[in-house]
Parts: sequence; structure tokens; C-alpha cells
Amino acid sequence: MIYIVEDDIEVREMETYALKSSGFDVMAFECGKVMDEQVKTRVPDLFILDIMLPGEDGLNILKRLRVQENTKDIPVIMLTAKGTELDKVKGLDLGADDYIAKPFGVLEFISRVRAVLRRSERSSSESTEALNLALGGVTLDDQRRSVTVGGIAVELTFKEYELLKLLMSRPGTVFSRQQILEKIWGVDFDMDTRTVDMHIKTLRQKLGVQASIIQTVRNVGYKVQ
Repeated sequence: MIYIVEDDIEVREMETYALKSSGFDVMAFECGKVMDEQVKTRVPDLFILDIMLPGEDGLNILKRLRVQENTKDIPVIMLTAKGTELDKVKGLDLGADDYIAKPFGVLEFISRVRAVLRRSERSSSESTEALNLALGGVTLDDQRRSVTVGGIAVELTFKEYELLKLLMSRPGTVFSRQQILEKIWGVDFDMDTRTVDMHIKTLRQKLGVQASIIQTVRNVGYKVQ
């Protein structure tokens, strides 16, 4: 089941028709409040959220989905007329799995939906036990999705957390920028590798005195040591 939140009735009907024609079960809503009521009855396999919505916008809906236990792991695709790199990063940092800028073609739309669902299924099949990782003065508790530095909690974005978890789960292993993009943002998502550098920079700032655990491997990528 796929849930769509889109206030433009023509776009909403087009998206619904395209997905149903491709064999998906779909429910479409004009706002997040209406969708919330349906989530209480059934949690979907995928959310598709427009950013520009009346009342609560798509980014705020995304924030709520990522902190609620029953929806925190459900993939989300953001749809919006905005198409700059900064807009993409903002949504992805909050935990979106992909980002499609309007206007878009139906074939691209269906392809991206299938790609996100494939990644979600693969992630579920590869599900691992929640990790408890510690390196230097940094501790990551995956069950609580929390990070502390010297015993003090540090607030990370969704992608910053996943990036730190990836590096800490394999200390000493060098990950290239492209590998990080593939593992954290998904192999089907096209983004400049400078995005990785930007996230490493903000992650180091938040780790403060323990920032040195993240090491740059010149012309390759990053590792923790």
C-alpha cells in the first residue's frame, strides 16, 4: 500500500492513476491530518509527500513519521516544485529516501517508486540487530537511536546518524564518497559527492572534541579510527 499526500487534485489523481496502473494499491489524501487517521488503521509500505501543503507542510509530516515507532522505518519520497540541492539535502536530512522535483515524467515517477521499495525490501531482508557502538568518547545506541559524546547527548539529523553508524560499525574501513552515497542515500539517488563532505563537516562539528575519530583518507573518502 502507498499513501500519497498532495493538495493539488490534478496531480494527486495523476499520481494515483499512474501507480494503480502499475499494480500498486494506493490511497491519496489532500493533507497530513486526514492521512494520520488512516495510518492508525493501516501503515503503508511507502509515503509520497508533497512539500508545499496547506497547514502542515510535507517536511513537518516527515519529521513526525520519523519519530513515531510505527512509521520511523517506512520509506518516504518527497515531491515538490523546488529543485535546488539545498532543498534536496533538507528533506533527505530529515529522513526522506528520495526526492523528485516537479514537473516529472510518469515513467520516472514509477521507476523511482519501485527503486525505493526495492531498497526498503532489501534493507528489511538484511535487518541486523540494533547496534551498541563505542569509539573514543562517542557512544551510539541504535535501539534508542541516540548518540552521546562524553556522556552528553548529541542531536543528529537522520542522515548524520546513519553516516556515523556506518563508519562506526566498521572502524578502520575506508568508505569512498560514492560508497557512502550508495549506502546512506541509496544507489538510485543521483547526488553530488560533495554532499558527503558537507555531512561529514557538520557531523564533526557536533562531535566536538571527539571529531578526530572521523579521518579523511586523501582522494578516497572517510573512516573512523
